[in-house]
Amino acid sequence: MTFRALPQELIRAKRDGQALSPEAIGELVGGIADGSLSDAQVGALAMAIFLNGMNAAETVALTEAVRDSGEVLAWRGLGEGLDLPGPVLDKHSTGGVGDLVSLVLGPWIAACGGYVPMVSGRGLGHTGGTLDKLEAIPGYDIAPTRQRLRTLVREAGVAIVGQTAELAPADRRLYAIRDVTATVESLPLIVSSILGKKLACGLDALVMDVKSGSGAFMPTLEKSRELAQTIAEVASRAGTPTTALLTDMSQPLAPCAGNAVEVREAIDLLLCNKRGGRLLEVTRTLAAELLLAGKLAGKLAESRDAALALLDERLASGAAAERFARMVAGLGGPADLLERPERHLPRAPVVRPVHAARSGRVTRMDTRAVGLAVVTLGGGRRAPSDAIDHSVGLTGIAALGDAVDGERPLAWVHAASEADAERAASQLRAAIEVNDVAPEGVVLPTLIQDVIRREAP
Repeated sequence: MTFRALPQELIRAKRDGQALSPEAIGELVGGIADGSLSDAQVGALAMAIFLNGMNAAETVALTEAVRDSGEVLAWRGLGEGLDLPGPVLDKHSTGGVGDLVSLVLGPWIAACGGYVPMVSGRGLGHTGGTLDKLEAIPGYDIAPTRQRLRTLVREAGVAIVGQTAELAPADRRLYAIRDVTATVESLPLIVSSILGKKLACGLDALVMDVKSGSGAFMPTLEKSRELAQTIAEVASRAGTPTTALLTDMSQPLAPCAGNAVEVREAIDLLLCNKRGGRLLEVTRTLAAELLLAGKLAGKLAESRDAALALLDERLASGAAAERFARMVAGLGGPADLLERPERHLPRAPVVRPVHAARSGRVTRMDTRAVGLAVVTLGGGRRAPSDAIDHSVGLTGIAALGDAVDGERPLAWVHAASEADAERAASQLRAAIEVNDVAPEGVVLPTLIQDVIRREAP
């Protein structure tokens, strides 16, 4: 990388609170991607941004530079017979517990005529990772070749995979350095990291699910709202119409948490074996926003009512489930996963109920602690090198307002051993508060708290 100004002078300018030009930001991100900036310089730059922030123009420039630091996928006009007849759409969540929306939303959108090249990640801390869930499916390849990815998106309409080495390489290095320099919690760095990878997928529109509550990434509702607004604004200014939903994570989104158990939950929802619930409501709302977007290739629905009607029809008809099956088989998984999930998904040897210390109603939940109980079971990582036990987790998790007693447990724990089950049970009892109150005495949080829409300029 050839710098027009010494990189240390650009870092000094940011350290001293000056705004950097798009050209300077582009040079710095290029140096991160190709290694011409040392780890010390990248760490110093991250700390300067962490301490002094970035204005809106800088954040847009940083996001675009991260996006453009590697390959940006194109889906039309390449002369490869790949001109997609519908919009290229995607969704991203800031993470939570029991959040398996991606597994359902991707094939659901594909069944409605959209194309979803979804680049997902692994679990982080107490939050479950989409890739970890998919790896519970035997044979599923999260790292297909570029050609296999493109072909599957064209033929099945959806492919949920991991980040390739070619997509946003600057983000991979910058994130690794942020992780060890205490600079993760910087809004411009968070936004550019999320959007750099997503926008490199050549999207026509994006929907963001930003969580708030005890299981959310951001510590307060105000911080979550600020993140949602910033993501929507920056993505749209970078050329991708974006809607951000602020949704509740004061309890698990699905009544389960883990890897194989969440895949099974997704299959049950796609097959309409389960109806209603928080998971379906959030997924349906996010999907409707995507059907109303995608202007570059034409909207898939002209009104919210039309979008919801189309979604309901494609779910009930089995079209969404069929797209999921095609995606799994196309990436090396079993062709009969939907018909015989019990044959393919791993099951824990110990399954037992966890009862509360007293009867009553669930009045409060430390959702982060519930997620950490899954990590304790082996369903998440304490260190990046840890192997995951895909069979363990929680099912039948009681929701806020539910009555629990000697018959109705707080949850069922799926563990590798009795000792693991007992440790997780103790964590659950400490995380879930039960009191003797009437049903009307439990305040249930609003699930969809805000919708922030931004069009591209």
